[in-house]
Amino acid sequence: MEKSGPMPPAQEEKSQFVKNSVLYKEFLAEREEILKHKWIESEKAGKDIGFEKALLDWIVKHRSSWREKRLKEARAETKAAS
Repeated sequence: MEKSGPMPPAQEEKSQFVKNSVLYKEFLAEREEILKHKWIESEKAGKDIGFEKALLDWIVKHRSSWREKRLKEARAETKAAS
């Protein structure tokens, strides 16, 4: 069993880099949407549909429009900041 303690400075720096990366932030935002979808669809079904089913259903039904909306919002923010 590994002891958990403070990370060495180099590893802490890598960890912060990952947490601040756009890719990681997009991953977290997408994961949040999948979890919302899982909750909604589980409520409709009257039982937990599971993450994998929710993931596949969300990808097929919602991912492309969700990503398009995120791109438009990012472009609008960039334009407003200029």
